[in-house]
Amino acid sequence: MANIVLVPGYWLGAWAWDRVAEPLRAAGHEVLAITPLGLEPDRTDVTGIDLAAQTRALIGEITTRELTEVVLVCHSGGAFIAYETLDQIPDRIARIVYVDAGPLADGISLLDVSDPAERARIEAEVATRGDGRYTRDWDPATDPKMLDGLSPADLALLRERAVPQPYAVAASPQHVTDPARLGVPAHMITCMFPAEQIEAMRAAGHPFLAELVAAEHSTVHELPTGHWPMFSRPAELAVLLATIAG
Repeated sequence: MANIVLVPGYWLGAWAWDRVAEPLRAAGHEVLAITPLGLEPDRTDVTGIDLAAQTRALIGEITTRELTEVVLVCHSGGAFIAYETLDQIPDRIARIVYVDAGPLADGISLLDVSDPAERARIEAEVATRGDGRYTRDWDPATDPKMLDGLSPADLALLRERAVPQPYAVAASPQHVTDPARLGVPAHMITCMFPAEQIEAMRAAGHPFLAELVAAEHSTVHELPTGHWPMFSRPAELAVLLATIAG
């Protein structure tokens, strides 16, 4: 049985993995779902919380528990924390799994690869809010592809429990330096794009996939749905993660 650490994407906490963690634990795996630093539901001050701070917190969660042979699973923007963690403690990570995500190369931030209009919207909201955070719209009418497969109850849960994202995390460049990270087997679970499209993007050197190309062993798995499979297809995601964990 594996030590599985689950890292959610932006706006979400450990609770986002509940429907996936339960069957994994029932199968005998040790499962730790984490809430990234700055995304606690009662936090309002995100001063000083950037990608490096979130990474230090995740490493602390793993090392304090003395976890080894970790299957590190990350969704969406959680990939940045997870990849920096892999880079800093590769000896503790058995494999890394990207759920509808991919690792960026050193020196690139999420905002660097965001649509310019979306980046402008985020920066305008941050300036208006004044608390260093920004939100997202959980309206399927404006974001049908990403929210595909979510029920009205899922959307209500996201609207109720999602919290604003620290802007400094999205603006922080990825920082990785240890080539040992490339020796750790990597898996990508693609939801919004078919595997054939992912392979084409890998061949073209897409920034979200270049590090996967550099990895000594990487595998792409398909789980067709919207961008939040832990809500839209949790049982299938749990089975796939259990298979990858071995």
